Amino acid sequence: MKFNLRKAEPRDIPQILNLIKELAEFEKAPDQVEITEANLFDDLFGEDFIIECIVAEEGPKLWGIAVYYEKYSTWKGRCLFLEDIIVTKVARGSGIGKALFNSVAEIGKQRNYGRMEWQVLDWNTPAIEFYKGFNAFIDPEWLNCKFTREQLQAMDL
Repeated sequence: MKFNLRKAEPRDIPQILNLIKELAEFEKAPDQVEITEANLFDDLFGEDFIIECIVAEEGPKLWGIAVYYEKYSTWKGRCLFLEDIIVTKVARGSGIGKALFNSVAEIGKQRNYGRMEWQVLDWNTPAIEFYKGFNAFIDPEWLNCKFTREQLQAMDL
């Protein structure tokens, strides 16, 4: 499969959202996608954008995306967080995921970030093996913690 990597553009928003929904289906959580095209536009291209995205395309079709952003470590300083690599089901195994991952890692290298981080679900064996292929450290010590939107709103602070 031939594909080209580039930074996302506003015209990509509908396909990016479709890929996000496809990932949610894969992770058995399709009802949890709350983001809209307007949210994505603001978050990617707005005055106070917070995320960046690389797309893998062939003609007008997006086969995959990598969404990432800067985070901060009090020990390492500025760091890179890879939120998601999503490759549509029919294009998996074509090298798109590896190309997207390498592209994000290259950004981390160019920007001299203190580290690059991401998460993987413990049941997603293909993804775990993919990351192990890069000699990634799978950290057994840290637990993920979070509040949902509803929990945040319900907090009596």
